[in-house]
Amino acid sequence: MSVAARLYDQHRETLDTALKAVRIRDHWSPFRESPSAKLHGEEAPRLGKSRFEAQLGKPFDLEQPGTIGTVGAEVSPYTREPLGITYPKSDPAALFAASRKAMSGWTKASVEERAGIITEMLFAMERNAFENAHATMHTAGQGYVMAFSGSGANALDRGLEALVYAMKAMQDVPETASWTKRFLEPEPVSLKKRYVRVPLGPAVVICCATFPLWNAYPAMTANLMTGNPVIVKPHPTGVLPVAMAVRTCREVLEKAGYDPNLVLLAADEPMDQITIRLLEQPDCRIVDYTGSQRFGTWIENNCPGRLVFTETAGCNSVVIHSANDFGRVAHTVARAMVTFAAQMCTAPQNVFIPRSGVQTPDGIIAYDDAVETLVSAMDKIAGDNTLGPAIAAAVQADATIENVEAMTRKGEAEGNILRRSGPVSNPDYPQARTASPVLIECDPANEDFYGEERFGPVSFVIPVDSAQEGVRLATSQARTRGAIASYLYSTDESFIDAAEPDYLGAGASVSINIDRGMPMNFMGAYSDYHVTGLNPAGNASLTDLAFVAPRFRVVQMRRPG
Repeated sequence: MSVAARLYDQHRETLDTALKAVRIRDHWSPFRESPSAKLHGEEAPRLGKSRFEAQLGKPFDLEQPGTIGTVGAEVSPYTREPLGITYPKSDPAALFAASRKAMSGWTKASVEERAGIITEMLFAMERNAFENAHATMHTAGQGYVMAFSGSGANALDRGLEALVYAMKAMQDVPETASWTKRFLEPEPVSLKKRYVRVPLGPAVVICCATFPLWNAYPAMTANLMTGNPVIVKPHPTGVLPVAMAVRTCREVLEKAGYDPNLVLLAADEPMDQITIRLLEQPDCRIVDYTGSQRFGTWIENNCPGRLVFTETAGCNSVVIHSANDFGRVAHTVARAMVTFAAQMCTAPQNVFIPRSGVQTPDGIIAYDDAVETLVSAMDKIAGDNTLGPAIAAAVQADATIENVEAMTRKGEAEGNILRRSGPVSNPDYPQARTASPVLIECDPANEDFYGEERFGPVSFVIPVDSAQEGVRLATSQARTRGAIASYLYSTDESFIDAAEPDYLGAGASVSINIDRGMPMNFMGAYSDYHVTGLNPAGNASLTDLAFVAPRFRVVQMRRPG
């Protein structure tokens, strides 16, 4: 039995269960989400940290084709010190040549063999979860627990989800068929048909700075599963987590007897980025992009002949009509705004509150009181010396702080500053780049200010004449500017029913009355469809069949038989 066949047998139960999970869409995961030593043993956290620290200040151990130098410009958002790691700088043409060559052997592997190898990659990456958590912390700025899950179990789940969708799409195409039809002749015509699933070609996976692997893993597995080699382009300030994943994939491929150049790293530096040069290569056939809406739109409009999948940015809204417990709602919304300094693509930005106040079982909470409750909840979370640094984490880039400052100045001129941003004290990392949200009250007519994504800890309260007006504005912005996640709070089912068509028409997924037990903006693999592809926040969804099926085509052979 080949290594690939053995790996498929080893992981068959996991694959079958994952396929069942995407059908019933309930919670399930084969990966461990918590970094608790009770789950992993006392030594695993310490060893992971020591392995991360051992990489600092050294060349990253990765051999690649076409190396023409080294790059490395990462600076920890927690220590403000350079990581000092250098990575191979590869010529784009050489990467594609190696990628195309590696593809020939991979296309001969069966669907099951590919599935076994790629699943083994995911479990191999889980074994590096603690090391990867520190790598993600000190590049993306995530908190330790979020980094462990966001670049660990949650990201791996998305990778496995895309894998089984791709496996399903390919298995739905039979390899052979017998066909018979009677024409004018007395004898029927019989044909033997063979169907060959042909991959499009090399894919470029472009990662973002703040969540380097959450979108990368599903793009990588979808491409590899459908037979396409992958060139992974990390953000130049967040190379390490991606480089670790690439190295692991290459090791698994080599052990299974396949060319490791099926997975390659395209590292660069902020002042010499190579993304466009990669996309211009004639052999580039697929592009998976996560990042700013501006560049994502450019890719969608300027890459003819490429299959493009994007997840960019959205102007996420909260509309509050009524609540059974407004204090709990305010805390839930505030926590989502503070979490990771609102650098998550699902973070709420705009809160629409009726001028007449919020309806509750105990009476109406006046608008000013509702705003004060929201501000107080933000202050309490950000000011908690234990909770604050764990939740707010660190701000990935200086540019985000500059954006907060610019929006504050604009808010002073065009709105009302309800809450000013400030650093969040972190005793473990006193030099950390941190910020709690600025909260700006803005006139509903000033949509040019609040009606587009303002990345980072920048939030708005918009007083509206009615919650219905809030829904209209929120969904209009989703339709024209994009929205990845929308939120609605109401105890009135008739109001919710009336609002639903507006969200559907905007292609805006909406969470209703999420106020306990979980973060309002958590997205679960195998269950949540992340991004709809129906508004400017992205053209693809994690994960559906449309995300995987276009990555291969079917070529048929027919002959009498």
